[in-house]
Amino acid sequence: MKCWTLRVVNSRLRQPRHMFGNGHRMSLESMVCTRCGEGFEPQEKIVNSNGQLWHTQCFVCSQCFRAFPDDVFYEFEGRRYCEHDFQVLFAPCCGQCNEFIIGRVIKAMNNNWHPRCFTCDECSKELADLGFIRHMGRAVCHDCNARLKAQSLNKYMCHKCHSVIDGEPLRWRGETYHPYHFNCTNCEVELTHQAREVKSRSGYTVNQMNELYCLRCHDKMGIPICGACRRPIEERVVTALGKHWHVEHFVCTKCEKPFFGNRHYEKKGQAYCETHYHELFGNLCFVCNQIIYSDVVTALNKAWCAHHFSCTLCDSRMTQKTKFFEFDQKPICKKCYEKLPQELKKRLKRQHDIDTRGGKVPA
Repeated sequence: MKCWTLRVVNSRLRQPRHMFGNGHRMSLESMVCTRCGEGFEPQEKIVNSNGQLWHTQCFVCSQCFRAFPDDVFYEFEGRRYCEHDFQVLFAPCCGQCNEFIIGRVIKAMNNNWHPRCFTCDECSKELADLGFIRHMGRAVCHDCNARLKAQSLNKYMCHKCHSVIDGEPLRWRGETYHPYHFNCTNCEVELTHQAREVKSRSGYTVNQMNELYCLRCHDKMGIPICGACRRPIEERVVTALGKHWHVEHFVCTKCEKPFFGNRHYEKKGQAYCETHYHELFGNLCFVCNQIIYSDVVTALNKAWCAHHFSCTLCDSRMTQKTKFFEFDQKPICKKCYEKLPQELKKRLKRQHDIDTRGGKVPA
């Protein structure tokens, strides 16, 4: 990154200055205009600029030949320009705001910038005095470059030294660190990524909160460990299945939704919500596909709500005491069965006999 300032002394380039001054003590006959070479009239206003004398009508911009607005001019290589022409001819244009740059110019990324406009593309910090790194065609500060590099490698960046963490990070106060930057608050042993942060615990002073402890010292503090994430539980604790859990980590084994205090069902050391427990281990109605909480009718290896068990053909309601026949693995009442063609009834009876004999065809 190159920086330069548009300010060179003497006749090369100067900041704006007021041009009009008082008369000179030298004799009027010996004074001549720098531009036209002619003398001055008595009582005529004379422009004195850096020791040179001018008629007011001769002291004009070298480009547009007009008087200087607000009596302000710019001098470059012995020639004087109004502000507009100087900017058009010599002043660079900022790559961010597209305005002319008067003063310090930042030359970087194949462009010119105001110092306030040349910022990190990630965090918007001014880079004029910090320095920058080109990352995929963008200017970023050193901190953001380290973070982006870590992300591209699917790794974490240390919040302290701003370098990539090769192994497991230590998490503290919402940030990630190299574990070797810290020591246990109690025994001062160098920590590993398994160190625990104590956020809130009754019986401990404020100085002991939000500090890091090794596993051994942490276990002595009696803080329960979550059975899911293996991190300490500082606030509400759910105790179930012989373990402790963060509220948000105690979830249904099937759908992985937290229970948040709602009823759960246990089966073989696993927790299930009501819906998936009955879906996996309970009864769902063959008709409405809802959990059956009250009386259940089981038949043909299926289950029905008591009020949904009906004839497949005429939809008349049946009970467990109602005689029914199997038709396409569904129940039909006796009246509908009698209305079936004789040949179809024979085939159904023959299939029923085969099923009752365990799949053996009668002789």
